[in-house]
Amino acid sequence: MSSQSRTRPTPVGFLRYLGGRPLPESMREWVLHDVVGPGHTRRYITRGVLPLLPILIAFFFIPTPLIYRVGMIAILLIPLVYFQIALTPFYRRHLLLTNGLDPDLVSARTQRRKEATKADYDAIYGDRRQP
Repeated sequence: MSSQSRTRPTPVGFLRYLGGRPLPESMREWVLHDVVGPGHTRRYITRGVLPLLPILIAFFFIPTPLIYRVGMIAILLIPLVYFQIALTPFYRRHLLLTNGLDPDLVSARTQRRKEATKADYDAIYGDRRQP
């Protein structure tokens, strides 16, 4: 990596990245950390809720009882977060694919955990495939 290459995207580059545009090859390590590194789900949910935040704050200024204002916010926020969590693997695969990385990296951690569990099981109970 040359001394002139960036390790983090610019704010405009970051917004383009969130919109689905690929980052330069010099930032692939950053993309990899962003998509499969620790805290990836928290970052993804935060990025989904932030654009809705002004609308949610505006609901607090509607002159109605507090329970109605909280209800309006919950009606928007709960399904948003639910669907964000449900669609996280698809979005992560898309980001990896558009940036030239292997989309199977999304499930690599889960696969390693399954293999470790199977190895532990086989170590305790042996291979049960033989009669």
